[in-house]
Amino acid sequence: MLPVPRQTDVALRRPRRAEAVRFALALAAAGVIGMHTTSLVAAQDPKWDQVENIKEAATRLAQMQRTQGATKAFVFIDACYRTHSLSSAYTKAFEACIAQDYLETQILALIYSRMSPEALKRTGAPSPQMLADSMQRRVGAAFGKYKVTPEQIATFKKNVDEHGFPLFFQSLFPDAKMPIPKTLTPSNPAPESAPSATPEKK
Repeated sequence: MLPVPRQTDVALRRPRRAEAVRFALALAAAGVIGMHTTSLVAAQDPKWDQVENIKEAATRLAQMQRTQGATKAFVFIDACYRTHSLSSAYTKAFEACIAQDYLETQILALIYSRMSPEALKRTGAPSPQMLADSMQRRVGAAFGKYKVTPEQIATFKKNVDEHGFPLFFQSLFPDAKMPIPKTLTPSNPAPESAPSATPEKK
């Protein structure tokens, strides 16, 4: 089980560590875009409203997080990946899985950045860097499976940062000041199977 501090704890002690976490997530995001293989045939642009899809995914995830906690949210994301990766094409539902993984990782990394390394070890929680690294592998595999281009990934990230993250954060922490989400970057090595969304522990 992943221990999640009370929501009020996110009110953001340790600002320097939070900045370091966001930088690590930004590097992870850049890594996902940078791992594109040009020989692959690119996926088509989404035929749905990507911004609305991301907002809906953020709203559903926030409701689950509030009522059932982060562990349940990651179990849901893992099942989402496994189910929707069976499709032969990149779908709206699969894109929602990726958006939710990205959002949940952002929030947990932000929360855990407020805890000391000793506290993380004591509770068995993953470090923010471990969260960023494991997310990069999952999201990179997800984009790689459907040969999503770096340009499409960059647009997706921009839409999540601008439309999904503010909605998700404010739903969870209505009284907290929202940080600027300078976060992840997805990459794309082609996977053999659906990625697992279960966070790794030390």
